[in-house]
Amino acid sequence: MAWILPLHGQDAREIVRHSIELDQVNWSRAKDYTWNARDVERRLDSDGHVQSVRSESWETLILYGLPYRRTTARDGKPLPPDQQRKEQQRLDRYTAKLQHETAADRQRRLDQYERDRKKARDLFREIPNLYNFHLDGDTVIDGRPVWIISGTPRPGAQPKSGDAKALLKIRGRIWIDKSEYQWVRIEAETTAIISWGVFLARLNPGARLIFEQTRVNDEVWLPKRQWTRGAGRIGLLKKLAMEEEITWSGYRKFQAESKIVSDPK
Repeated sequence: MAWILPLHGQDAREIVRHSIELDQVNWSRAKDYTWNARDVERRLDSDGHVQSVRSESWETLILYGLPYRRTTARDGKPLPPDQQRKEQQRLDRYTAKLQHETAADRQRRLDQYERDRKKARDLFREIPNLYNFHLDGDTVIDGRPVWIISGTPRPGAQPKSGDAKALLKIRGRIWIDKSEYQWVRIEAETTAIISWGVFLARLNPGARLIFEQTRVNDEVWLPKRQWTRGAGRIGLLKKLAMEEEITWSGYRKFQAESKIVSDPK
């Protein structure tokens, strides 16, 4: 179904605002899916050369309304039998725990999940007011027309939440589907040091992010690929430079009787 937005001169800010609101509909549909994923992490030296590589694959199941992650492979190899048994035992223990929880406990668990999700939604809803947007043009991705919109932090912008302050140190570009207003691709770059956490983790300027989504079953947009590269510091001494790529695949509709999603790899 195509969404029609009455835009005056295709205002970039309103395109972004509308896309963020429609993403909430997309999120409600996404909760009906299970998936497979693979994470490849490369540690880099000071010149950007790869020092080490590690990877992990997993399947995400839906257990009593919430996602559960089960590891299936490490460094490109299936888990050895003893680790497979441990993963199965962990799943069995967790399932048994959920089976015996009270209705009140289950509702509290679901409510906490929704509160966490709402916090993320509220953060995204601040974006239209924190950035200056420019409609750079349009193109076609996977046969679908998209807008290309760039965004830079707006001078003097005042975030409502502390988490949103980091957004003022990021600039980027968004490719938005013209028919369904979903974010097909995001490219972002940090412009200043971003600090967070008790241990004073820091991300240096110049860190980059690429995030891509794909349309599944002609009804929902779901993550396809996330690539990040950057350098920073954890604590006072430990420096870290890394590149990470996460890919998602094997999306399928969740069925109540399903426990395991096979890994196509």
